[in-house]
Amino acid sequence: MAVTTDILATYKAPRQVMARLLQMGAHESRLLAFAMGGCALMFIARMPSLARDAHLNGTDLNADMGGALMGLLFMLPLVLYTLALIMHAIARLFKGQGGSYQARLALFWSILAASPLMLLNGLVAGFIGPGVELSFVGGLWCAAVLWFLAASMRQAYWTRP
Repeated sequence: MAVTTDILATYKAPRQVMARLLQMGAHESRLLAFAMGGCALMFIARMPSLARDAHLNGTDLNADMGGALMGLLFMLPLVLYTLALIMHAIARLFKGQGGSYQARLALFWSILAASPLMLLNGLVAGFIGPGVELSFVGGLWCAAVLWFLAASMRQAYWTRP
């Protein structure tokens, strides 16, 4: 299936999508594409609020975007790989039957699958600014990532075909 179709299907049945992704086999290139795609979408979602802040505060938008690019596209993937390794260790402590590939897939896919809410959060941050609306949409995004991650980890570590 296409990634966009899988993203939409994840909102309905995250465990089934994770099972399908696991059946496709272990390919690090796919994981890297998921991680970099999620980070690129985070950068795109960040652009409206960076533009708003630059306009309101009179700062240099290019410098702000350069810093966001460095942090989100170069540093965040390293943090995500480390977080996935920690998640794998925790899953193994709780008798999970899977490798570190499954933890990376669960984390990277959860972030990529929640990208529509992340983009909405960026629009709210850019057009409305700080407030209840931004907190609400940010909470929805966080809840979606955690829901997808929990379902994906359960499918990857504690469900056997």
